Amino acid sequence: MKRVLKYNAAIREAMEQSIKKDKKIILMGLGIDDPSGVFGTTVNLHKQFKKNVFDLPTAENAFTGIALGLSISNFKPIIVHHRVEFSLLSIEQIFNQISKWYFMSAGKVNVPMVIRLIVGKGWGQGPQHAQSLEAIFSHIPGLKVVCPSNAYDAKGMLISSILDPNPIIFFEHRWLHDTKEVVPKKYYKVPIGKAKKILTGKDITIISYSYSTLEVIKSVEILKKYNISADVIDLRSLRPLDKKVFIDSAKKTGKVLVVDNGLIKNGISAEICAILSEEINKKIKIKRIGVTDTPIPSSISVAKHCYPDSQIITNCILEILNKLNLKNKVPKRRAHMDQPDRNFEGPF
Repeated sequence: MKRVLKYNAAIREAMEQSIKKDKKIILMGLGIDDPSGVFGTTVNLHKQFKKNVFDLPTAENAFTGIALGLSISNFKPIIVHHRVEFSLLSIEQIFNQISKWYFMSAGKVNVPMVIRLIVGKGWGQGPQHAQSLEAIFSHIPGLKVVCPSNAYDAKGMLISSILDPNPIIFFEHRWLHDTKEVVPKKYYKVPIGKAKKILTGKDITIISYSYSTLEVIKSVEILKKYNISADVIDLRSLRPLDKKVFIDSAKKTGKVLVVDNGLIKNGISAEICAILSEEINKKIKIKRIGVTDTPIPSSISVAKHCYPDSQIITNCILEILNKLNLKNKVPKRRAHMDQPDRNFEGPF
């Protein structure tokens, strides 16, 4: 019988199995020993591995520097931040030190480190705790950036990240933590830098990553009723970016929608659109959607208009396909945005 596991449990299992195999792995961060265990991803690991897992004070820049020192001294630190915004206090360490050591040492010094950054929305988190900043980290040479959208990939990609000889920025959307997937109990790897076609269709190519992929899947299910099908590409990694998968699909369908999990301006979707325009000689139709170009409001009634959900995605697809007569048949959006589905538990 196949085992079903939540995303947060898959993250925890990846770290547990990795530490059992390698006692040089150090898991550190604020609230790791809290009963809730960073959205359920670190529960009781500090009891299981007393010398490898520990809580840290509110000093992000300092402990990121400590992690760098550990990584160039034959250890493998994993840093955890409850919110991506907390990592901004250590941005100099990440952008100017951690990402550069391998290059400055002419390839002689590796920096094996994973920085887990949790993003999300809802619960009135507002401008300072609801940002998806993966595009900023993807801009920096020397960093790899991954954003798994399901529990299977989360476990396998975290194991691959821990084994990587250089720094990985590992993004988790907190609305994914309670989603479920078949996850093997065994220790396994999912390659970094490989996108995955999760659905196959003929009418349009839809490119996404992280939680937005789930909204895309909902949209495709809606459109099945009208005999519309899509290639759905889950990027999984943002740096390195697997261009071939989405370029080949775009050449086939001739129509592309890019659903950005972050801000629409100067983001991941802009990079993908630029690649498509440079790499494909024939004319194709391209559109992108993402988070609106504004700080996220704390008010639910306003914030719900900032994110592309399945209704917005479906309407965009119909516009691209010139099937506007179907727009009034699309199910209306939810009344609020604090609970993606009935299985969701949050915020902490």
